[in-house]
Amino acid sequence: MTPSDDDHTLLRRAIALAAEARDSGNPPYGSLLAAPDGTVLAEDRNTTLTDRDITAHPELKLARWAARELDAATAAETTMYTSCQPCTMCEAVIQQAGLRRVVFALSGEQLLAIRPGSGRPPVPQDGPALLEEVLAVVEGYYL
Repeated sequence: MTPSDDDHTLLRRAIALAAEARDSGNPPYGSLLAAPDGTVLAEDRNTTLTDRDITAHPELKLARWAARELDAATAAETTMYTSCQPCTMCEAVIQQAGLRRVVFALSGEQLLAIRPGSGRPPVPQDGPALLEEVLAVVEGYYL
């Protein structure tokens, strides 16, 4: 779906929020949630540095807000506008919150082209292990 002029207006606000985050000493990311009529329901900025919280991404904070404050039907009609494509952590929380749509200005691929890497090596993961034991706990929960 191609973003509309109304989408662009709300996306510009997300970009302004990103500038506010940068001005306050945080990474330059901003996001907002809007109802179908364009009413802004909530907005936030990245505060990972000032909050000393590596998960303080605006997309994650807003998805958590939506899951806590909106009923499922309202969340399912809500669009997130964000200055940059959500990372995989935020994307998972947005999906769990049941939001309808995300509109972003800068793609993750475009960001990687202008941003140096984190300098951290990938964390090795080993598994699955103890499958029967964990299945005894998990099976039947999601019925």
